[in-house]
Amino acid sequence: MRFTKMHGCGNDYIYVDCFHEKADVQNPEQLSRRLSDRHFGVGSDGLIFIKPSPVADCFMDMYNYDGPRSEMCGNGIRCVGKYLYDHGIVDRDVITVDTLAGVKTLYLHIENGVCTGATVDMGEPILLPQMIPTELHGSDGRAVDVPLDADGVTYRVTCVSMGNPHAVVVVDDPASFPVREVGMRIETHPAFPRRTNVHFIRAESRDSIIIRTWERATGETLACGTGNCASLVAATLLGLSDGEAEMHCLGGTLHIKWDRNDNHVYMTGPAVEVFSGSIDV
Repeated sequence: MRFTKMHGCGNDYIYVDCFHEKADVQNPEQLSRRLSDRHFGVGSDGLIFIKPSPVADCFMDMYNYDGPRSEMCGNGIRCVGKYLYDHGIVDRDVITVDTLAGVKTLYLHIENGVCTGATVDMGEPILLPQMIPTELHGSDGRAVDVPLDADGVTYRVTCVSMGNPHAVVVVDDPASFPVREVGMRIETHPAFPRRTNVHFIRAESRDSIIIRTWERATGETLACGTGNCASLVAATLLGLSDGEAEMHCLGGTLHIKWDRNDNHVYMTGPAVEVFSGSIDV
């Protein structure tokens, strides 16, 4: 099976072109675990199949590092757009990608005939607890700045879904914060029936936010596109931002805007192809 490895701000995935490759995989969950291993496989945060779709330019079928299928990945979908354009599957700079979180529109950035990144319409943020899903909720029915007790420590969390669940925690210093220990506790907390991604943020100013991410089923990653979107929404709800900011991840910077006119979140960032190869599956 041929594959291409790509990344967005260091959030890397293995991509399989199912337009040209007969990827008759019986157990994609197991294959993702094997190929994603950074010692015995290709090494990645997961596996994405780029498949034909009856409702969009393609369908993004995504599996996490440890196997489970996932709804969406903001960094991953930009790379899907890059692959479609650079490999001649589409010849337009505005395309659509179907995901388990719905159809997303991508505005590709083209330089000298090559896609270097994209702005993605990530849709409306979901704030209703039962749709995130989470058992947490505040007096207004949303889970904004609500207490969460994890192993005897209380954290203030804001919960948002961008097609997948996110819990955002404001901290004094993300660089020194114990992301692994606290991220694991919150990810698997009973308040999140489908587990959750966890983000630790600090607003340097109203348009500049530092973020570290503990990604559900993966661990700490260098960036998380949907998580940056959820974190910008959370920062806005908490009065720390005016709805648009540069999000500084370990792997780079994403520009996120929550447009209050259409209630959609827009993510802008790079997409990079690393290498291609083939592997016996």
